[in-house]
Amino acid sequence: MAEKAIKAVILSRVSSKDQQEGYSLEVQTERLEKYCDRKGLHILKKFKIVESSTKGDRKEFMEIIKFIKQHREPIAFVADKVDRIQRSQKETPLLDELVRKGKLELHFNSESYVIHQESTAHELMMWGMGVVIAKCHTDLLSENVKKSFKQKVEVHGEWYGSAPLGYLNKRDERGRGLIIVDPIKAPLITKIFEEYATGAYTLSEMVLKAKRWGLRSKNGHYINKTVLHRMIQNPFYYGEMRVKGELWPHRHEVITTREVFKACEAVRMGWNKKPFQYRGKEFLFRGILKCAITGRLVTSDTKTKKYANGKVAEWTYLRTSDPDNPEKKLWVREDEITKQLEDILQNLGIRNPDILKQVIEYLMNVNEGKKHNFNREISALKQEHTSIQNKLDNLIDLVADGILTREEFLHKKNKLKERQYELSDLLKSYDRVDDKFSKKLIGLINISSQAYETFKGSTVNEKRELLNFIFANLELKGRKLCYTLAFPFSEFEKINNCTTWRRERDSNPR
Repeated sequence: MAEKAIKAVILSRVSSKDQQEGYSLEVQTERLEKYCDRKGLHILKKFKIVESSTKGDRKEFMEIIKFIKQHREPIAFVADKVDRIQRSQKETPLLDELVRKGKLELHFNSESYVIHQESTAHELMMWGMGVVIAKCHTDLLSENVKKSFKQKVEVHGEWYGSAPLGYLNKRDERGRGLIIVDPIKAPLITKIFEEYATGAYTLSEMVLKAKRWGLRSKNGHYINKTVLHRMIQNPFYYGEMRVKGELWPHRHEVITTREVFKACEAVRMGWNKKPFQYRGKEFLFRGILKCAITGRLVTSDTKTKKYANGKVAEWTYLRTSDPDNPEKKLWVREDEITKQLEDILQNLGIRNPDILKQVIEYLMNVNEGKKHNFNREISALKQEHTSIQNKLDNLIDLVADGILTREEFLHKKNKLKERQYELSDLLKSYDRVDDKFSKKLIGLINISSQAYETFKGSTVNEKRELLNFIFANLELKGRKLCYTLAFPFSEFEKINNCTTWRRERDSNPR
């Protein structure tokens, strides 16, 4: 008797509606249908979804899982590659549970492997690394967008978002964003700065003046005290833009002068404050360790003791709150917490050299497949860009034939041009991504595997830099060090925990 075919569900996914043409759901589905035919899988249902794999609750993805759980027999969950299913480890426990119960198999077409109930710890680690690679790839694209943004701000002095009140957002003939002065509102804002700088009026009085002058927000409402307070603190009006706490000169026309702005600041503050500067011993945990009870930074202090023989001993203590009595201060030896930290670092990386070698080899092999998929995505984006240009050309013919009115033409044109601008930005980001992300990931794996040795052989400042790099959060709960690792070190820990658990289960079967 012929073996009964395993039932399968197909997942074709893009992250947004704008990608439906660029990375076609139909093309994905067609490849997966051929895969199922080769593997003898009976397709039960095809899912085509438009949903981010990194943001939100992933409602459509959870509907697929619900559908799979409704069947008693094993279901093959077929996707083109790992990142179509997940780009973080948050779904791994859910999928792993179904795999362990024999209710689910994960089939990845492009990456040519299957995760099933009998998968070894090594295979599970490869799955985990596939997820990390997908996450790193996403992060690197994001990083390149940030680099473009940084160049836009730091080199070209261009603002990146909605223009402040008193300015208007426009685009030039080449589609580049421009910010121009609002001829109606800008003179009123200039008057606000000049009047407030005299010190003769309060913010409430300036709100009334602005109302009498007819100054309204972009929504058409009269501005209130909160809006005015924020406006007079915005350096954009005199020629600098604040980006993530830093000031950068911009190239746009100014509405007031630096001198008037500073005069407004003096009126608002009422006095000059001198910034506090830290001077003293460089403690290991200063500024990076918080109390888990109060949320405040843990302070460090040095205690010395002189012995009768003339010798002097010195210890560093950390001051935190007692978990049993938050009102009570607790002094903990720094070396006691440092020992806990070293234990964490020692267990962080892949310590087995053979497994480490296999993981790195796997990353290099997967990277070759990534390049192929990457080039395919670039090609799809270029095709969509060309398709939009053809649509724009056709619009002109429709206007000439009287099928579209001028208003309809402008509406459709603007919509298509906006998508073209988005595609151009995406292509610029893609052009700068090569195999750096896998090399970067391999470097991070090596860092995690050597973190303990690096920490032990470093100066205090170097240790602090390493801790800031590896940990997203460090807290002290009484005498216990609590922590959260930064990405991707958090994923390495999850992979290690997953494979350790699986090895223990395999060695102690029920």
